[in-house]
Amino acid sequence: MTSSASSKPVTRLCTHTLTSLHYRDADLVEDLMGKKTFTEVMLMQILGREPRPVDLRITDVVLIVLMEHGLTPSAIATRLIYMSAPENLQGAVSAGLLAVGSSFVGTMENCAQLLDRISAAADPDAEAMEIARHYKSIKSHVPGFGHHLHKPVDPRAYKLLEMGRAEPDLAGDKIRALERLSSAVDAVAGRPITINATGAVAALLGELGVPTAVMRGFAVISRAAGLVAHIVEEQQSPSGRFIWDTIEHAIPYVGEGGHRPGEGA
Repeated sequence: MTSSASSKPVTRLCTHTLTSLHYRDADLVEDLMGKKTFTEVMLMQILGREPRPVDLRITDVVLIVLMEHGLTPSAIATRLIYMSAPENLQGAVSAGLLAVGSSFVGTMENCAQLLDRISAAADPDAEAMEIARHYKSIKSHVPGFGHHLHKPVDPRAYKLLEMGRAEPDLAGDKIRALERLSSAVDAVAGRPITINATGAVAALLGELGVPTAVMRGFAVISRAAGLVAHIVEEQQSPSGRFIWDTIEHAIPYVGEGGHRPGEGA
């Protein structure tokens, strides 16, 4: 039940007394500490229900998949901010998390919106084809498809989908919607286009009942752990200054008052 504009807001996430702390209906000390994993408690808090074994298996693998992809924009941002303000670890991590969006890391939300459309359509195959044709007409990648580094296929995506199909407790509706969209994308492109990791993540989180508008939060949670690892490596083997120097030399100044192309440094 949501509160109306005239009612007083409430929370169901946490409460405390002088001697206890509760996450929803669970006593933190007696029911959770030493008895539940981080993933179990996270899903309980986010989904508002007791997670099933399948929820834990799928969520764990999703979090592992989204944690890291090398020196991506989010990792570079974290390393550069940490170089500039090493006393502010949380600021460096938060800078990297700002890059979790509709182009990198967080594209599962965009794909999930399309899967929702296909699942709800009277003719799912026709809806998938309409989506694929629309993105071709605007010369844009379909969210959840294609990858500039992994070709011809993104191995993460197909492993995720293989695991999802093997779970008897999943209905499979979102996975089938993704498969329909994949067939349409290939047909419109005239060649196979790989499903990427965030496309597979969109289908699997949808199978767990994670709302589309919440999915990007899982990328934020996972990537935060990866960015902390980048800070650890930055402490041990700094690269921020090298990244800065490389960019400064790779991108020449061409305005008035500076050296012109071809002139000496």
